Amino acid sequence: MSINVCNDRSMASITSLPSGVSGSSLVLISEQTASSSANISFTSGIDSTYKEYIFKFIDIHPGTAAVFWTFQANAAGGSGYNETITSTTFRAVHTEAGSGQMDYIASIDQAQGTAFQNIVSDGDIKTDNDSSLAGTLHLFDPSSTTFVKHFIATTNHMVNNSQTSNNYVAGYFNTTSAVNAVQFKMSSDEIDAGTIKMYGVL
Repeated sequence: MSINVCNDRSMASITSLPSGVSGSSLVLISEQTASSSANISFTSGIDSTYKEYIFKFIDIHPGTAAVFWTFQANAAGGSGYNETITSTTFRAVHTEAGSGQMDYIASIDQAQGTAFQNIVSDGDIKTDNDSSLAGTLHLFDPSSTTFVKHFIATTNHMVNNSQTSNNYVAGYFNTTSAVNAVQFKMSSDEIDAGTIKMYGVL
């Protein structure tokens, strides 16, 4: 009896995947960097080319403390970023002193609302020079004219009482019209700094 041992744990030597196994890759479509910006809007590049789009938030820093990181969308031909949303959220927090909890934050949810959706559950993002928010937002099949448009967001940020807040927000835009624009902003004041990258998923 012989045993084949594979010591190379990297993917570098793989030239093709077996039949029935699929892979995916990210294609960077656009990137925007805030500098005392009222908002960041992606108004091109969201189309039927990809079935999933991923937005990556890198070192997002608010101009004012005690604000939420939010987003909304426009259906094709729409304006105002006020599509109808149903959503839900929960979070896990842990302080520098060692205490923590996990909870559901009902006040962040929308039930057929048209407001900007909070994608953090704490409206207290820290403004210290070394603090920031990071995370991702997945938007699924925005060009579909059959189904609603699902989204899932995961973020982490420093809260003003020196704790890490890990937030999970999900929901859908209740429209069967294609969605082709997305805007991000703070619930008040400006985005002091930070970068958002938009990727398409092959």
